[in-house]
Amino acid sequence: MTSAMYTHSVPVFKQMLTALKTILAQASEYAGAKSIEPDALLQARLAPDMFPMIKQVQIAADFARGISARLAGVEVPKLEGQEKSFADLDALLTQTLAFLDSVNAAQFEGKEGAEIVLRPGTPKEKKLNGQAYLANYGLPQFFFHVTTAYDILRHNGLTIGKRDFMGVY
Repeated sequence: MTSAMYTHSVPVFKQMLTALKTILAQASEYAGAKSIEPDALLQARLAPDMFPMIKQVQIAADFARGISARLAGVEVPKLEGQEKSFADLDALLTQTLAFLDSVNAAQFEGKEGAEIVLRPGTPKEKKLNGQAYLANYGLPQFFFHVTTAYDILRHNGLTIGKRDFMGVY
């Protein structure tokens, strides 16, 4: 039997990040076809106090790696977060997907009750069990940032829809 913790995380991250990778390729092509400076899309925001699209993608990838690593009991991969182009984001998502391929369901067995400590040693430290970490914190955070990246690109004229957002399932 496959761990529900694995089933509800890694395959979902892979599906959504693969779809996001495709959307970002479409956005890059769209910018070229419409003579739009790529930075106009990469730095676009829905509101002045929100992160730009490029940061939304970086954070989504960070959550996919971090959640999977913590629940698998392996070190969280450290990436620089210095992406500045669509090609850089593509490389980031490729690295993230490769990491997700490196974890397996057996590593997630019994992690429902494992203690996950967020922001250890800071005033914002929070302790959650594995189940709450995934269901109540990790997945909502991941989906927020994937959805926001999608929404920014859609808002800026990219002709994408729900099927693009969902990818292959």
